[in-house]
Amino acid sequence: MKKGQIIEGIVQRVDFPNKGIVETEDGICVVKNALPGQRVQCAVNKVRKGKAEGRLLKVLESSSLECGSPCPHFGSCGGCTFLSLPYEEQLKIKEEQVKKLLDSVLDRQGPWQFEGIKESPVCFGYRNKMEFSFGDEIKDGPLALGMHKRGSFYDIVSVTGCQIIDEDYRQILCCVKEYFTQLKEQGVSVSFYHRLRHIGYLRHLLVRKASKTGEILIALVTTTQLPGEGIVPGRADAFPGETEETTDGAPRDDMAARQLAEDEILCGFKDRLLALELEGRVTGILHIRNDAVADIIQSDETRILYGQDHFYEELLGLRFRISVFSFFQTNSCGAEVLYQTVRDYITDFIDPIDSRKIVFDLYSGTGTIAQLMAPVAKKVIGVEIVEEAVEAAKKNAELNGLHNCEFIAGDVLKVIDTIDEKPDFIILDPPRDGIHPKALDKIIRYGVEHVLYISCKPTSLVRDLEVFLERGYEVKKAVVVDQFPWTANVETVCLLSNRKSKPDTHVKLSLSMEDYYRIKEEGKNNQ
Repeated sequence: MKKGQIIEGIVQRVDFPNKGIVETEDGICVVKNALPGQRVQCAVNKVRKGKAEGRLLKVLESSSLECGSPCPHFGSCGGCTFLSLPYEEQLKIKEEQVKKLLDSVLDRQGPWQFEGIKESPVCFGYRNKMEFSFGDEIKDGPLALGMHKRGSFYDIVSVTGCQIIDEDYRQILCCVKEYFTQLKEQGVSVSFYHRLRHIGYLRHLLVRKASKTGEILIALVTTTQLPGEGIVPGRADAFPGETEETTDGAPRDDMAARQLAEDEILCGFKDRLLALELEGRVTGILHIRNDAVADIIQSDETRILYGQDHFYEELLGLRFRISVFSFFQTNSCGAEVLYQTVRDYITDFIDPIDSRKIVFDLYSGTGTIAQLMAPVAKKVIGVEIVEEAVEAAKKNAELNGLHNCEFIAGDVLKVIDTIDEKPDFIILDPPRDGIHPKALDKIIRYGVEHVLYISCKPTSLVRDLEVFLERGYEVKKAVVVDQFPWTANVETVCLLSNRKSKPDTHVKLSLSMEDYYRIKEEGKNNQ
């Protein structure tokens, strides 16, 4: 096989993450976004050590497993790879993928229990958070607001028929797109941010909706480039004329006019949203300014246009305050399955009556797991690098009346050196890339009897499990939880036990020969 070669073949299987193994006359080629059983055409991008990687060009024949997609954007949008498969088939694929990865590591240890996969209680409309991007579907085409086109960093598909969001999301999406399209038609120059030229105003629309309470939070993310094509702060040549300039080079009168125009645009944006007849209730509308060059959502400045900057969600009897950037599982109903699984795994080893255990919840996010553990522990200490998440965790613990939770902001690698308490149980829920090797070493050195590892990326999990096994731990049981129906992603929960902490079944005695014969003689006399 050569780079640039066009090949055809059958997809034999799909390995995690989303790697279609295509068997061709010339050998095996790995391609993304393919499904088992499809006959595909692909272009070879790379050949290294006999292994080829390619780019999917066309599906020549559908798989016998496919049953059609309920979404009009399937194939063009970059999400929901498995949408044309029945949900049961998706679960089988994900279960097999994770089991294969775990087996590759755990075949060197003793018996362990694999508990299969737990499905999401809700398959459609399950997302409680969506980040939409402004752009165009074709160059210089009409304004689009939605998701990135499959295989493209720049092109955007308006996903008004998306199936993983509910009707409120779709109404909000259509409303915002129509509003800014109409402004442009009226001669108001409000352009989207061009990722190559780094000019433009509109960047993202972020929507969060609580599945249980129905509360909705909406944020418009823009640059500080005030409405007007190609206006770049700090460039004196961007504004014609000889009038007095501001410190950033723009004429005072022109800048003031543009600021007024922005305020009017944002007011109209807010009023349009509040006029919608939604099933849920809008609790806050925000304007976020972000001038980062990278295509990420962050806040340089946040302004409340309406209501408040947070809403509340409920999980397993607990109430959580969530802001626009708070880390929170994107599938609330699926999160309850995940956290109940975590709770069940842990309470097998922590007696609620004997609540004298100190639990470390490392990479704790907004403290969801920590608060679930608080009733069965003496103290729970959560560590999270995102300061906003830590502040949210503190407020949530107070909201739920939990006073034995402590949350510390900082890198796990550094923070655990400053904690005086020693853990009896450790919970790990790291980001997708897993645990830093140095942090993992420090965690293992605590030598706790049990560790619970929650992973959103099984390839990172098995890498870290290799280290655990080498250092005396073994996996007792594991289960997959489907938090993301129609996508290739899953959560995996692993319970590990420390072999070195187990009591020795042999009793060692040290006797002198004199004592040995004395005891032997006494035994005879007692017969």
